[in-house]
Amino acid sequence: MTRLSTPPTRTAASGTAVSFALCGEIARPASLTVADLRTRYPQRRADVIFDCATSGPRHHIFEGPLLREVAVAAGPAFDARRRKDRSRFLLAVSGGDGHRTVLSWAEIDADFGDVPILLAATMDGRSLASAGSQLVVPSDRCGARYVSAISRVWIGACPEC
Repeated sequence: MTRLSTPPTRTAASGTAVSFALCGEIARPASLTVADLRTRYPQRRADVIFDCATSGPRHHIFEGPLLREVAVAAGPAFDARRRKDRSRFLLAVSGGDGHRTVLSWAEIDADFGDVPILLAATMDGRSLASAGSQLVVPSDRCGARYVSAISRVWIGACPEC
């Protein structure tokens, strides 16, 4: 069960800023905090239920920008007009605990999967400023790709096989 909407504007809670690196084959590498995610990008809300291998079904409400909007703003090194050029790009997301996952650009691209994946700035109404942003994949039934305390988002082309 997933519902996405634009949440009401709220002021981010203050606290220790935790940042993550936005890097790879992009024109504008950056270090982003939860406050940056809240103030620089439109906010979306995802009401999700997913299965956790250790604690069973989990229900949370996350808010934050779409991963696609943050990634596009970074200026990925592909020709945006060419679908095949975009479809060869990947996004690798790393968490503070060493958890990592990989997404294809096609998953988040409006011409392909158009999956509304978030870089969450809040969870259940609480700011993630001191814990770090969380990757939220609302379409996933299991929570394995929900990466907590994001430390790095790498964007780049799939290597030749």
